[in-house]
Amino acid sequence: MTTKAGTTVPTPTPGPTRAHRPAPWVRTRLRAMPLAALLTAALALVTVFLAAAFPRIEDRGADTALQEFTRSLGANVTNLEYTSGTTRDDAAASLEATQQKLSERIGRDLPLNSSGQAYGTRVMTERGMTNPGYTRLSEGADPAIGLFYLHGLADRATLTAGTWPGPAPADGPLPIVLSQKAAEAVNIKLGDVIESGSDGPVPLRSTVVGLYRANDPQDPFWQGIGCPTRACLRVEGDQAWYRTSGFVDGGSLTALADWGSGGQNFWRLPVDAGSLRADRLDRTRALLGSYSSGPGMTALVGSTHRADLRVSSPMPDVLARATARYQAAAPLGAIGPAGVAGVAVVVLCLAAALSTDRRTAEIRLLQARGGSRSGVLLRLLGEGAVTVLPAAVLGTALALVLLPTPRWGGPVLLALAVTLFAILAFPARAALLWARPRTAGGWRRVIGELAVLAVTAAAVAEVRRRGVGHPGDGVDPLMVAAPLLLAVSGGLLLARIEPVVVGWLAALAGRGRGLVGFLGLVRAARDNSGRRRPSALPVLALLIAVTATGFGATVLDTVDHSRTRAARIATGGDVSITVPAYATLPDDFTKAAGELPGVRAATGAWVEERVVFTGADRANTGAVLVVVEPDAYAEISRTVGVGGFDPAELAAPGGKDSPVPALFSRSLAQRLAAGAPQVSTPSGSQMSTVVAGIVDATPALPDSGRPFIVVPAGAAAEHLPELKRGTRTNKWFAVGDVDPGRVRALMLERGINSGKQLTGLAKLISKDAEEAGQTAGGLPPGYVVHSSREMIAELAGDPVQHAAGRLFRYAGFAAAGFALLAVLLTLLRAAPDRTAVLARLRTMGLRPRQGLALIVAEALPQTLAAAVGGGLVALAAVALLGGAFDLSAMVGAPVGDTLAPAVMPVLLPTAGLTLVVCLGVVVETLVAGRRQIATELRAGERQ
Repeated sequence: MTTKAGTTVPTPTPGPTRAHRPAPWVRTRLRAMPLAALLTAALALVTVFLAAAFPRIEDRGADTALQEFTRSLGANVTNLEYTSGTTRDDAAASLEATQQKLSERIGRDLPLNSSGQAYGTRVMTERGMTNPGYTRLSEGADPAIGLFYLHGLADRATLTAGTWPGPAPADGPLPIVLSQKAAEAVNIKLGDVIESGSDGPVPLRSTVVGLYRANDPQDPFWQGIGCPTRACLRVEGDQAWYRTSGFVDGGSLTALADWGSGGQNFWRLPVDAGSLRADRLDRTRALLGSYSSGPGMTALVGSTHRADLRVSSPMPDVLARATARYQAAAPLGAIGPAGVAGVAVVVLCLAAALSTDRRTAEIRLLQARGGSRSGVLLRLLGEGAVTVLPAAVLGTALALVLLPTPRWGGPVLLALAVTLFAILAFPARAALLWARPRTAGGWRRVIGELAVLAVTAAAVAEVRRRGVGHPGDGVDPLMVAAPLLLAVSGGLLLARIEPVVVGWLAALAGRGRGLVGFLGLVRAARDNSGRRRPSALPVLALLIAVTATGFGATVLDTVDHSRTRAARIATGGDVSITVPAYATLPDDFTKAAGELPGVRAATGAWVEERVVFTGADRANTGAVLVVVEPDAYAEISRTVGVGGFDPAELAAPGGKDSPVPALFSRSLAQRLAAGAPQVSTPSGSQMSTVVAGIVDATPALPDSGRPFIVVPAGAAAEHLPELKRGTRTNKWFAVGDVDPGRVRALMLERGINSGKQLTGLAKLISKDAEEAGQTAGGLPPGYVVHSSREMIAELAGDPVQHAAGRLFRYAGFAAAGFALLAVLLTLLRAAPDRTAVLARLRTMGLRPRQGLALIVAEALPQTLAAAVGGGLVALAAVALLGGAFDLSAMVGAPVGDTLAPAVMPVLLPTAGLTLVVCLGVVVETLVAGRRQIATELRAGERQ
C-alpha cells in the first residue's frame, strides 16, 4: 500500500493483554502421571489403614479377653456387696434409699449392671426345723432354714400356692414364703408353723403362707441368698440334711432382727463386666480401692449415715489376675505388628526411591534452570500431600469404623506418623540429589551398620537378662523390637554378602554356554548404575518379612505343643477317670474301656493317698501309693512325658517274702541309702520295697509336691490283702485318640449303673448336683472323666491367647503382602534399564521367552537369598531370645517350656512366602515385561 508524502498511516493501538499464568504444578504433574499417583495413594491407604488397625485389633482383643475372663469366673465375681448391722429403725424404705445412694454414687465411676442388683436383710444363723414329719436324711440332723427379706422377690418368682407374706403380727409366728421344690423335699405344707427352737424365752416360729417357683433359677439375682430355689443338700462327715431359705415381707424387718442371733442388711451392686476395659484396669482397681477403704468409702458412709458400712468383693483379685494375664501376653502379641512396621517402612522407602529414579532427570533439569532446592522440594511435598492425605484419611476412617473400640487416640497418632512419613519420604529422597557425591569406599554406611549391630547386641543381651512375657512386665519397646533388630542386622549382613555370592555364581555361569543365566546373575549383583553395591532395601524388606513370619510361626507352634503337653500332664494321659472315695471301678468297665477305639495303652490304678513311708532312718513320712500295671503305665508315662521308666525295672520277683520293686519320687531318694523301705497302708498292711528307680513325677500325680511310690499291681497284691478283696481300682488312665464322650457313656453303663453304686448318701449327692446343674458330663459328683482333648480346647479358647495369636497371623499376612510389594517395586525400579537392555538384546536375536527368563533370573536370586537368610535369622532369633520368653500366658497354664529352634515352623511359612513372591515375580514378568519390551522396540523404530 502506498501513501502520499507526509501522510501518516494510522496504526492500531494494542489492547490490554492477559498476563501469562503458568499451570499449577501439582495439577499438571498428577495429570501427567495418573497411574503413579493412584498407586501411591493405594500404598498410603493400605499402610495407614494397617497402622491404625493393628492397635485397634489389639485393643479389641484385650477388652474381649478381659470381659470373657471375668464372665467365665461366674456371675458374682463383679459384685460389690455392702453390709451393715440391723437396727430397729430399719425399714424397707430406708434400705431402698441406701441402695439408691450407693448405686448413684458408685455408678458415676463404675458402670453397674442393673439386672443383678439386690438388697435386703439376712439372718446370720440358720435354724433347724424341729417339726416331726419333716425329712431327715441322718438321725438327729434336722433340716435347716435361713430367713431373708429380699426386695423384688415377687418380680423374679411366681406364686404357686397361698399368698405373699404380709407384716409380722405383734405376737405370733413370722409369715414367710418358701420354694415349692424345697417344701416338697422337706415335706413342708402350706400353713405349717415351723418350730425352730427358741432364743432365750422367745420361741422362734414361722408360718408358711405361700409357696413360689423361681422364674429363672440361674438368674444372678438369686446368687448369695442362701438356697432360695430348692432344698440344698448339706453334708458334714456322716451327717446330711436339707437346707433352704424363707422370705418375709418388708414390714417384718423388726421381727426378723429378733429371729435368731442377729441380722445383717446387704446391698449388692454388680459392676457391668461388659464395660471393663484393659487400658483402664489400673483406674478400675484404684476406684475399687477407694470404694472399699478410701475416700469413696468415706463418702458412702457419710451419705448413707451407716457408720458400720463394710464392703466385700472378689473383684480386686479378679482384676489383679486379669492385669497379670494381659501384661504377660501383650509383649508376645506386639512382636508381629513390630515386624510389619519394619517391612512397611522399607516399602515406603523403596517407593520413594522408585519415584526419585523415575524423575531424576526432571528434577535436575529444574535445578539447572534455576529452581531453588526449597522451591522444588515444596512442590514435591505438595504432590505428596494431595496424593497421600485423602488416602490416609480414608484409611484411618476405615480402621475406626470397621474396628470400633472406645480408644482412638493411639491409632490416630500412629496413622498420622505413617502419613507424614509417606509424604516426606519422596522429598527427602529427592533432596539427596543436591548432596555432594560421596567418594567410593566411604565409611558412613559401615559406621551405620556397625551401630545397628551394636544396638541389636545390646537389645538381645537385655532381653535375655530381663525376659519377656512375665506377669506384671507389660510391653517393653526394647523387648518387642529385639526380633526386628535381629532381622535388620541380618538384612544388612545379607546385603553385603549377597552381591558377592551372586557375582561368584555369575562368574561360574559365564563359563557355560548359556547367556540368560549369566546376564540375570550379573544384573542381580549390580544396581542400575552398574556398581557392585545394590540397594539393601529390597533384601531388608524380604528378610524382615520372613523373619517376622518364621518367628511368629515358631511361637504359635511352641504354644500348641506346650498346651498339648500341659493338658496331658494335667490329665495324666489323654483320658483319665477319677471316682469318689466310696467307689471303685469294676473290672468289666476297665476291660471294656481299654478296648475302646483309639486306645493305645490303658491301665487301671489304685491310688492310696494315706500310706506311711518308713526309710532307712526309721522316720515316718506320709506318701501316696500308686499301684499300676507296669507295661501300660510305662507307655502312658512315655507319652505324657513325665516319670518315664523301663517296665522291666518293675518286674516283680515271685514270692510273698520278696520285696516289691518300686519307683520313688525324688523327695524320698535321700532316705533310701540302706535297708528295705517299708510302706504301710491305712488298713495296717505293710510292704517291703526295693528301689527300682527315681523319677521326678508320675502321670497319676503330675503336679503334686507330695512324695509318692509307684509299684506293680501283681507284686503288691501279694503283700497287701486289700488288693485281693475284689476290685481296688479308683483311677483309670489311657493314651491315644480316645473320644471322652464314649468313655462317659461306658462309665454310666458299666461303671456306675451296673454296679448299683449310687445308693444312700451318694444317690442324694448325685440328685442334688443334678438339680443344681453341676453334673460333669452327666456323671454324678466325684465321677470325673478328664480329657486332654477337651482341656486343650478349653485352654485354646482363652481370649487372651486368641488375641495374641490373631495378631501374629494378621502380621504374617501383612508382612507377606508388603514383601511381595517390595519385590515388585524393585522390579519396577529396574524396569527402564532392564527394558532397554532386553530391547537391544532382542535386536541381536534374543527370543521373547529368553527375555522373560532373564527377568526371572534377575529377580529370583535376591528373593531366594532373602528367604534363606530370613529363615536362618528366624532360627537365630529363636535361639538367642527363646529362653527369655515365658509362654504361660499364651498356653493358658503354667509351663516351663521356652522357645527352641525348630525347622518345620520356620520352613513352612518361609517356603509359602517365597512361593508367593516368586509367583508375583513371574506374573509381573508375564504381564508387564513383554509389553515394555515391545514398547521399547517400537520407540527404537520411531527413532
